[in-house]
Formats: sequence, C-alpha cells, structure tokens
Amino acid sequence: MKKVEAIVRRSKYRALRDALHAKGINFFSYWDVTGIGNEKTGHVYRGVSYSTSDIQRRYISMVVNDDFEQIAVDTILEYAQTGEVGDGKIFVSDVKEAYRIRTGEKGGETLN
Repeated sequence: MKKVEAIVRRSKYRALRDALHAKGINFFSYWDVTGIGNEKTGHVYRGVSYSTSDIQRRYISMVVNDDFEQIAVDTILEYAQTGEVGDGKIFVSDVKEAYRIRTGEKGGETLN
C-alpha cells in the first residue's frame, strides 16, 4: 500500500477530484491549506500592488493499493499541472498496514 499526498492549486481541485473518481480512486481526504513556496502572489487594491507570500492550496491525501500508485500520480500530474511556478508537489510513501475499524479487518482489502 502507498500513501499519496499532493498539494495542488485550489482552482484545479474539482477537475482532479472528478478524474480520480473516473480512475477508480474514490476515497481520499483533503484540506484547504496555506503555505509558503517559490510562487510570489500579488494583489491589486485601488491600483496599488500588494505582495504576499502566503499561498492558498488544497492538500489531498489518499492510501491506495500498490497497483493504483502510478495511476494516482499520473492523474494528479495531468489534472493539476498548469506549467507555472506553484503547481504543487506530490509525495509517495509506504504504508505498513491498514485496519478497518468497523470489522477489524486488516490489509489491502480495507481500501475497497
């Protein structure tokens, strides 16, 4: 099992969510987050430009069976990419075990 985490632009989330569902990845969690990165955003208010380093993003976390790892990564790359600085990051790590609380089952079947 793999844990796939991604930080993506909030504007790309809806299309990414729909694409993940279409590929059979139906369970994941997400949070609205604020971070600091290489992108420099600016706001214009009454003709004056204000620079801010706080960037609004969406953090997505999912645990998938090994055969879905590359599908998840490829889908995120395809649907979250704009080609501009600040598109985000993907992190993949190993998951030692998973348990279904309701039944006590363990292993990859708990992800279905």
